[in-house]
Amino acid sequence: MTPANALRVIAALSTFGTAFSGVLSYRELFGTEALSCPAPGAPGTIAGYPACVYGFFMFAAVLLVAALGLIGAARAARASSAGP
Repeated sequence: MTPANALRVIAALSTFGTAFSGVLSYRELFGTEALSCPAPGAPGTIAGYPACVYGFFMFAAVLLVAALGLIGAARAARASSAGP
């Protein structure tokens, strides 16, 4: 597997993870159950926020890094094919 293909797979998986954790985060923070969220420090929370919120930001960070890697690889390929 080439590095570019690995980055594509990582980007696809992190896109799915970002969407999934984003939906869960939205439901936890803004849904009808949001009024009954547990108090900070309760089981299932990290610093008062549901764990899915942190998952959303982690998946988004992985997606950003993979996208930047793909953009850099594309630029390097164009530069090497252009020649001197």
